[in-house]
Amino acid sequence: MELVIIGLLGGLVTGISPCILPVLPVIFLTGGAQSARLDGDGPPVSRGRPFLVIAGLITSFTLVTLLGSLLLGALGLPQDVLRWAGIAVLVLIGIGLLVPRFEQLLEKPFQKLARRTEVQNRGSGYGVGLALGTVFVPCAGPVLAAIIVAGSTGRIDAGTIVLTVSFAIGVAVPLLFFALAGRGLIERIRAFRTRERGLRIAAGVAMLALAVGLVFNVPQLLQRLVPDYTAGIQRDLTDNPGARRALDLGGLVTDENEELDECTNGAPVLESCGTAPRIRGIESWLNVPDGQAIDLADLRGEVVLIDFWAYSCINCQRSIPHVVAWDQAYRDAGLRVIGIHSPEYAFEKDAGNVAAGARDFGIMYPIALDNSLSTWTNYRNRYWPAHYLIDAEGTVRHIAFGEGNYAATEKLIRELLTDARPGTALPDPTDVADDTPEEGTHTRETFLGAAKDVNYGGDGAYRAGEGDYSLPASQRGDSFALEGTWRIETQYATPSVAGGGSIRLRFHAAQVRMVLAGAGEVRVRLDDGEEQIVAVSGTPRSYAVADGTGDGDVHVLDVAVSPGVEVYSFTFG
Repeated sequence: MELVIIGLLGGLVTGISPCILPVLPVIFLTGGAQSARLDGDGPPVSRGRPFLVIAGLITSFTLVTLLGSLLLGALGLPQDVLRWAGIAVLVLIGIGLLVPRFEQLLEKPFQKLARRTEVQNRGSGYGVGLALGTVFVPCAGPVLAAIIVAGSTGRIDAGTIVLTVSFAIGVAVPLLFFALAGRGLIERIRAFRTRERGLRIAAGVAMLALAVGLVFNVPQLLQRLVPDYTAGIQRDLTDNPGARRALDLGGLVTDENEELDECTNGAPVLESCGTAPRIRGIESWLNVPDGQAIDLADLRGEVVLIDFWAYSCINCQRSIPHVVAWDQAYRDAGLRVIGIHSPEYAFEKDAGNVAAGARDFGIMYPIALDNSLSTWTNYRNRYWPAHYLIDAEGTVRHIAFGEGNYAATEKLIRELLTDARPGTALPDPTDVADDTPEEGTHTRETFLGAAKDVNYGGDGAYRAGEGDYSLPASQRGDSFALEGTWRIETQYATPSVAGGGSIRLRFHAAQVRMVLAGAGEVRVRLDDGEEQIVAVSGTPRSYAVADGTGDGDVHVLDVAVSPGVEVYSFTFG
């Protein structure tokens, strides 16, 4: 019952989110307007058309979400082939609505199968819905994320089906309401009732516009421009232990990964934790010839270190020098390092951004772009960074979550290399300073996006959308507060007026960095001292804004942010 309620509520929230805006004109015109009773002697209309359009959309969306990745992988087809097929169908239907003779050609193969009334009514609408479902991309909140993870890992059980069906019904309700509202509007306005041909042309134009927009990723741009006003609701819906257990958001236990629990985090000795799970669902590879995918089964006889990371993660940035040093020191001795880049932010899914980050860190080993978090989930991982050490037989022998413990991990690397190639002379241990902050010695990473805001210390609520903020009279330590008019997006905050906005951060740490994007500048003043100007341009990256404050005291950082700058997070060291 809990899964049904979570699925229904998650679907209802998704159905009113800004992510469904691109398909609304098509649903309004093809689902609603084309089922309206019009004046004149036209063909009979199907009053059930809105229901069939929505039913087709939900059917194909559900099947693609749950089974699409698995079926396409089994057939060796690209993961986006269904999306392109759906776009092609939308184009054909759109042209058919504009050019009746072309529509007749499209209908001819199906005339023997369809009822005569459906042919006269130009289809039931179910096919239109099926095409829309393949390109329908709702906002991926926690509920949809759990469904996608289940589908990508192949763990589709009764609970997954119940959650998926409940979610689909929840999404269908507001979409059906919109389609029926469109029909009612057409029937009530006389000017529309006498223009059946004009409505069909409008529907065709809307269909073609959606198809062209999908090709050029216009819906994603629209979603970035329109604040996700449902992000806070999505978060509140699943922000409790019961919901997290029901959705299994921490990772799915399968036959492939269940033995990973046999490993103790950061153990000083080698353990045996089952055969390493596969690397799966990778979008593309970096630092490998011709982008050829790597299969762990092909690396038997060699020691493998898998490093889960994200290029803007400050914890990863402190860990990567150790991983790079191990790769350089032990590659000739049989160590193979594989970086699994599992994005924390949407911008981290861009291959160009990841490649630039890898160059900055001096990473030469292969990097797998795990944009769907398929490998992350297959390892039931929860941390950036995370290291999985695999012996020459393919068994996981050591797991280390988070920063630190580098000396122990390197010691175990050397043991496995010696076991795999007895008599091999190993180089001296690497000498990279361990900059891991001591536990509790600095403020935790602070996010400004509505999806996971952390450490907000201002007055009132912090929610998605545009709002006016003011600094509190008294602000607690390890928190931030805003002043001015800000637009809070899912993953960042940005000033929405010409004068910009400001942030006050109370923190304790030796250094502070900000993840920023866009174009403009931030003016930083530490403890009422001298102002520092930081120029910001381009894609999101980390900027140093304060250093040398590791005395244990609480410090105050005032940041003036110009319009056009996006503030993602504060990170501390």
